[in-house]
Amino acid sequence: MTWQLQEAKNRFSEVVDRALSDGPQTITRHGRATVVIVAAGQYARETRREKLSTVLRECPVKGWTISRDKDPGRTIGFQ
Repeated sequence: MTWQLQEAKNRFSEVVDRALSDGPQTITRHGRATVVIVAAGQYARETRREKLSTVLRECPVKGWTISRDKDPGRTIGFQ
């Protein structure tokens, strides 16, 4: 559903209720979509980020392994 900003301000409680029951609610300003109100649970699901290591471990490519190099790197000496 799309709401004009002034209408959304006047009926904010209804906008929130609809976001919870019907899904995202778009707010427009001067005829352009400006913001979207979504339920907190939906927002959390859509913005959840996984660690890169987790994504790589769960990679579906056969034969893919992840390992860590034991080399501590190089030493830097000061003269």
